[in-house]
Amino acid sequence: MQTQPQKHFSTCTLCEAMCGIEVTTQGRDILSIAGDKMNPFSEGHVCPKAAAMKDLYDDPQRLRQPVRKTENGFEPISWDEALDTVANTLHKIQTEHGKDAVGVYLGNPNAHNMGSILFGPYFYRALNTHNRYSATSVDQLPHHIVSRQMFGHQLQIPIGDIDHTDYFMIIGGNPLASNGSIMTVPHIKRRLKGIQKRGGKVVVIDPKKSETADISCDHHFIKPGSDVLLLLAMLHTLFAKDLVNVGELIEHAPDLLKVEQFVKAYPAVRVANRVGISADNIEIMVSEFCSAKSAFCYGRMGASVQTFGTLTQYLIMLFNMLSGNFNRPGGMMFTQPAADTLPHSGRGTMGKYASRVRKLPAFAGEYPVAALCEEITTPGEGQIKAMVIGGGNPVLTTTNGKQLDNAFSQLDFVVAVDFYVTETSRHADIILPPVTALERDHYDVVFHNFAVRNSAKFSPALFSQEADTKTDWQIYLGLAERMDKLNGKATEHYATLWQKEPTGVVDDMLKSGRYSKGEHQLSIQTLLEHPHGIDLGPLQSELPEAIYHPDKKINMAFDYFMGDLPRVEQHFFSDASPLDARSANTLDLIGRRHLKSNNSWLHNSPRMMKGLNSNEQGQNPRCSAQIHPDDAQRFNIQNGQFIRVTSRVGQVDIVAELTEKIMPGVISIPHGWGHNKAGSNWTLAEQHSGVSVNDLTDEMCVDELSGNAVLNGVPVTIEPL
Repeated sequence: MQTQPQKHFSTCTLCEAMCGIEVTTQGRDILSIAGDKMNPFSEGHVCPKAAAMKDLYDDPQRLRQPVRKTENGFEPISWDEALDTVANTLHKIQTEHGKDAVGVYLGNPNAHNMGSILFGPYFYRALNTHNRYSATSVDQLPHHIVSRQMFGHQLQIPIGDIDHTDYFMIIGGNPLASNGSIMTVPHIKRRLKGIQKRGGKVVVIDPKKSETADISCDHHFIKPGSDVLLLLAMLHTLFAKDLVNVGELIEHAPDLLKVEQFVKAYPAVRVANRVGISADNIEIMVSEFCSAKSAFCYGRMGASVQTFGTLTQYLIMLFNMLSGNFNRPGGMMFTQPAADTLPHSGRGTMGKYASRVRKLPAFAGEYPVAALCEEITTPGEGQIKAMVIGGGNPVLTTTNGKQLDNAFSQLDFVVAVDFYVTETSRHADIILPPVTALERDHYDVVFHNFAVRNSAKFSPALFSQEADTKTDWQIYLGLAERMDKLNGKATEHYATLWQKEPTGVVDDMLKSGRYSKGEHQLSIQTLLEHPHGIDLGPLQSELPEAIYHPDKKINMAFDYFMGDLPRVEQHFFSDASPLDARSANTLDLIGRRHLKSNNSWLHNSPRMMKGLNSNEQGQNPRCSAQIHPDDAQRFNIQNGQFIRVTSRVGQVDIVAELTEKIMPGVISIPHGWGHNKAGSNWTLAEQHSGVSVNDLTDEMCVDELSGNAVLNGVPVTIEPL
């Protein structure tokens, strides 16, 4: 007898927006996915990615049991054999070569996974290796360092109060494509239009006129990598025009006004030529920003992944503070999450050790991923002999991917926690596939901390777990217990963890959190009784309670951040400036986002690939090189023609797309493509393979303050084919 369709109210986990979804199932089949109109946070909004969750669940190429590499390809093995083999092999390698002989790389999906966030660390601690890496250092590492230095915790990142602001300045971000990103904000288009309807203004500063710029009030092109100069000039203008407004914030940041001495050398007229924005326009933007009733400046991916990304994010924070738009409605504010992980997580240790080969700084127990390849290929004590790759595809998503691809082929052992054979996991000796997102319990442990409004939502698994499957947390906890046994450590506490599960940990946090009493009395049971989620109100002013430094003061950390100014001077204004040494034919490479892409992860989804007409070489129109018509004329390039793009580390052949939405002197290639590696196994992705922009990005180019990779402003040359 056929079961009746059932409706479930869950959460999309494919980006940071936490959109509520209504999932209709019949038996173990997913019939449809739509926006949950009763969800108080997303109010029915979903982007096209939500439907891809069904494609991931249904995909016949998704791995559903562990596999082991053989001479004839991957073959299925049992979970016990797979976990035992992984633990025994890693233990053997560490016994022979030392703890650091095993490296760990974690991809972005871990941040969207309650089980990985809460129980993955048991495995990492059991490995006890310094060689840990993640997607953080090709993305948002500057945000974490700024928050650690200034506010005392790497995750205490202030969020723009978009629902109450009158002026939203976006630097290097495209929230219409990303749905926010370190600003969890569903229904972003409606919210941007809401600012304008109430008489406010949205201003975008970006080398590309993005989808967000298309609906903004103003857009300003900026030369890639020069954001640091723009911010220095904006801060200079605050002081020069007497627009500084610190108010009560000075009680919490007593050294704030000392910023003036550091920005005196950067009037707008001095930086305008390097930035590509006139001095008048810089000063007008600052004046308009300060005259608004409320405002905030938001810098995201484009502002982070450049030569001065960390200093840029720091200056953005200073600009919000000095303009009177910090810790107040409509400005930058701290969140009040229901399940607050910050008191229970590491604040972010800085400077305790550095990478073996290049001495890049470690932060929060991780080295910059730009150092990973050399740590595999350089002989000596501490050389990486084996890798654990959790939910990541660094061959496509980190700098100089071809070099890393070659390095992985030299390892003694690789294990991947992944449900696809990707460009990276094809190197694995064993692949451990977890269930998909809708098959496990979910609470957004991370992204409630970055949300533009406080809320809480628990999404139980759609189906009971099948016998021969494992969630991510079961994989990691199983490996941790085995590793500790092999290392002679006590394992009695694992019985409690198996019984509690990550859901029990979240329940504990809810019951001890700020909404555990009074009106809400939050717990997992409360949230189960409210399947659409619970609204907990707007962001609140929260100083000094939000500061994690013992003295409850905001630390300006001038020595650390402003100590980078001599490098700024040398880079932009010295006789030895590398910018002046460039050929006249050099273009600046930048990336771009697309609403239907999620790094490299959704390219095997029929819904996300629908309508793409790729040629026989796998070149698809979504993976093109956007250049300005003036540059096309200069290099004799026609629209749709193949061009060769060359950097210091490599070259790609790609179709040119001529558009006036890109700044002259700039070329844009999207991130996450390049599905053309022998041995991977996602057919649809390979049919639309495109090229990997990270065959061009340079692992030797990093932001020296943080070690974060430089993905924007990479010098390249182009030629027609």
